[in-house]
Amino acid sequence: MLYSGAMDGTKGGSAVETMLEVFHGRTPIRAWSLIVTLYGDAIVPRGGSLWLGSLIEIMEAFRIDAGVVRTAMSRLASDGWLERTRIGRNSYYRLSPRGRTGFLEAARRIYAVPKARWGGRWYVATILGEPGERGATRELLVERGFVALAPNVLIAPLCEADDGSHAAALAGEPVMLMEASGGTPDEARRLAAETFRLEELAAGYHRLASLFAALEAALVASPVSGRDALVLRILVIHEYRRVMLHDPLLPVELLPPDWPGHRVRQLCAGVYREVAGPADAFLDAHARNETGPLPPPDASVRARFGG
Repeated sequence: MLYSGAMDGTKGGSAVETMLEVFHGRTPIRAWSLIVTLYGDAIVPRGGSLWLGSLIEIMEAFRIDAGVVRTAMSRLASDGWLERTRIGRNSYYRLSPRGRTGFLEAARRIYAVPKARWGGRWYVATILGEPGERGATRELLVERGFVALAPNVLIAPLCEADDGSHAAALAGEPVMLMEASGGTPDEARRLAAETFRLEELAAGYHRLASLFAALEAALVASPVSGRDALVLRILVIHEYRRVMLHDPLLPVELLPPDWPGHRVRQLCAGVYREVAGPADAFLDAHARNETGPLPPPDASVRARFGG
């Protein structure tokens, strides 16, 4: 069961222990996934490159030893997510173009402020082509926020401020893309709840709300050191990412009343703002790239969660 640990709300250290227990409570430990979160959240905005020795020191704070880190980095590099540069005996890693593309898409969903409003219409995508070749097209549609009504028919809400990105992303794909409307608002919400599995998603958000609220209270009672702040910052984003990247980010008109995703986003943003400064100070002192200390974070960090 997730998030079974408790925080007494009096010590920042208890908050760190709880978050580490959540991460290490899953088996197997996915160190590579946590490293991707670290790179996306903290290293890319600082030039993107990190010395392996700095990464090993940082990962010690997450209770991950050097051997596990080296294995994870080898896997990420061989899978095309990271690129390595060697200078003498030192290795430096940065996200590959593939990794940066994945990060930018995830960052747009995690840190941006959702503003979509629904205009009462849907995209309906019908997959064409040979049966054995439809799987890749289906995966692309799911990545774009579509959900299946039937094996080869998927839908997504068409928002008022639609920028044509769906049509552009599907250009050249064996897909017939149409627009549809109809039904009452209540029928539209029932359709969204059933097809997008909102009940299951809400359960994940409720667990996060309990965890993040306790964490927020603990930080108010006792601020944390830079090292612990970095641990909390990365683990909070890591846990939030695990749930919200499955969220279709439906317009509010299609969501149930009191949708827990809104509350969790507010809690995540509040905790993030509390620990971001001390975490950056820790990176200033302990993280290095090919030329020395990492540069300061760029302007994109200040705009996260609405600034």
